[in-house]
Amino acid sequence: MDEVHINNIATYIDHTFLKPTATLADIKKICDEAIEYHFVAVCIPPLYVKKATEFLKESGVKVATVVGFPFGYSAIEAKVAELVLAIIDGVDELDVVINISAIKNADWQFLGNEINTIMPIAKNKNKVVKIIIESGVLTDTEIITCCDIYGAAEVDFLKTSTGYAEKGASVEAVKLIRAHLANNIKIKASGGIKTYQFAKELISAGASRLGCSNSIQVVKESHL
Repeated sequence: MDEVHINNIATYIDHTFLKPTATLADIKKICDEAIEYHFVAVCIPPLYVKKATEFLKESGVKVATVVGFPFGYSAIEAKVAELVLAIIDGVDELDVVINISAIKNADWQFLGNEINTIMPIAKNKNKVVKIIIESGVLTDTEIITCCDIYGAAEVDFLKTSTGYAEKGASVEAVKLIRAHLANNIKIKASGGIKTYQFAKELISAGASRLGCSNSIQVVKESHL
């Protein structure tokens, strides 16, 4: 099993650059690297979706962007506007931060309304939806309830983290999510994935996509 991962680690990776200081030159570099290393997707700020689709045209690399990033507490209407604009700009995949404050209030009705507003818009355009729950700041019970809600909503991926919280992806969180998430929903681990060893552990725990800004180093380590 490890040998498969060694040969194919790039096919798990969303090559990510989400710094608020990101320039067009940064995005061009990320896209060129994604083509060179055969990453699944680039994950970039909404401002650059249209340009990234041009840079990656006919390469097979997907364009992903973020919605409600990084804190998730923007209004549902604001997230809908972001999502629609990204779709217009040609995005393939949407990494949506859900309202973490609502989780902490145990306001599951709000979260149900949020996802039931977002999903039809994205699915009507055949876009991949990755829901970010920020597992590092949640209790096990909160994570399990998220698995129930977003599994029922039939999102494409449940994603562990934004990378902006104190704690990013963990093997324990991925295992917990996999144990309680519907089998047809995939897991994306992100936040703090800096080594091939950690990437491999997350995949073994149940992740089928990794969000990395250290992607090239991870791939190089896989060939050692």
